[in-house]
Amino acid sequence: MADTKSQGQQMWGGRFAAQPSDIMQSINASIDIDKRMALQDVAGSRAHADMLAECGIISEDDNEAIQAGLDTVLEEVQAGTFPYRVELEDIHMNVEARLKELIGEPAGRLHTARSRNDQVVTDFRLWTRGALSEAQVALRALQKALVARAGENTDTVMPGFTHLQTAQPVTLGHHLLAYVEMIERDKGRCRDAAQRLNESPLGAAALAGTGFPIDRDATAEALGFDRPMANSLDAVSARDFALESLAALAIAATHLSRLAEEIVLWSSAQFSFARLSDEWSTGSSIMPQKRNPDAAELIRAKAALIAGQFASLQGAVKALPLAYAKDLQDDKRLTFEAFDTFGLSVKAMTGMIETMTFNAESMRAAAAKGFSTATDLADFLVRELKMPFRDAHHVTGRIVATAEAEGVDLAALPLQSMQTVEPRLTEDVFSVLSVEASAASRRSYGGTSPERVSEQVEQWKKRLGLETETA
Repeated sequence: MADTKSQGQQMWGGRFAAQPSDIMQSINASIDIDKRMALQDVAGSRAHADMLAECGIISEDDNEAIQAGLDTVLEEVQAGTFPYRVELEDIHMNVEARLKELIGEPAGRLHTARSRNDQVVTDFRLWTRGALSEAQVALRALQKALVARAGENTDTVMPGFTHLQTAQPVTLGHHLLAYVEMIERDKGRCRDAAQRLNESPLGAAALAGTGFPIDRDATAEALGFDRPMANSLDAVSARDFALESLAALAIAATHLSRLAEEIVLWSSAQFSFARLSDEWSTGSSIMPQKRNPDAAELIRAKAALIAGQFASLQGAVKALPLAYAKDLQDDKRLTFEAFDTFGLSVKAMTGMIETMTFNAESMRAAAAKGFSTATDLADFLVRELKMPFRDAHHVTGRIVATAEAEGVDLAALPLQSMQTVEPRLTEDVFSVLSVEASAASRRSYGGTSPERVSEQVEQWKKRLGLETETA
């Protein structure tokens, strides 16, 4: 029986008299990772073989045999019966070796005018393009969940924070829509990355192009690329498409992490703004009363993992001279893991948002604390008493100090106490000091008033197709 290591070496080992060591075999093999690109590898091989036949580089008979063999390979991959072998190192040599077992000599002609260097990055670009599309679909589902909950809470008042200190009353719908806007930009970054990566490296060969009269436009079109890459060195060595994709994921994961942090705070007893459903909570092994927001906490951690995978890939690429180096073998592991982690995180966040319940009473009570309507009082002084804003700011600060000394909030401070600071104040001032009045007054474009939030919800429903789904 032949040494299994020699089976892989036969694909490239004409220069070598000895076989690689077991350790070299282990560190060099990537099939456990890059077998995820099997479908892309078959697609690239199909397009390449068709082009070779069209250009007269291989015969039509050989192409027919190759296509038939690739049909079988595809069926095996999809059925989970494909015989992956570590000794064949990667997905490309696994497919080629299996093709040779199936159709014999014609399989050896498939690799004409290409290299594993342009083959792997073609597969990788195809895989990443699909993964970016899936990420956008997942983000869109999260947007739909957020918009639906915002629509239910256009007039639910909660405290808005700066420095995690009560600032001004806002509506819960407005708060949730802020994340919808962030996620829309995240989707845009994924779209941009997909658009920029959509050039074909196939035909660049090892680094210098090929002497065969190939048609790179034909393979680019067959694989859905916009065009072939214009420089063969760039084609095989560039990994900025993966870096850009991971950067987009890292930013999007940061947004998920910020929302996750708020869910952790909101679901605590100290806030009591929200309650996670049983499906998205866990318990304690010793404290039976606990409801832990583990899913949200894990999303915070996974955002750090994705950022780390971006940094790791950047570190691997930053010092590489042109063109290909084996350092790039780990680009796929980092990218696959980042997309897997991101997809799981988005789905978990969507599930939490869809099923969590909000405590409107606790939110309103918190919004009324901390003198949150102080800005409304200052605006009243400007509007009704014609004070310059800086003077109104100073007067309001003194009234807040008076309320604090009396142990009450602004809405409960007696008019007489306010008049000790500003004698011209009348009972009309109380019309602006409730949290509902404060939120309702913020009618500027992009503001938190229920009127503006309702408009934004309706616009987002149209953009996301929610009206069609509920019709």
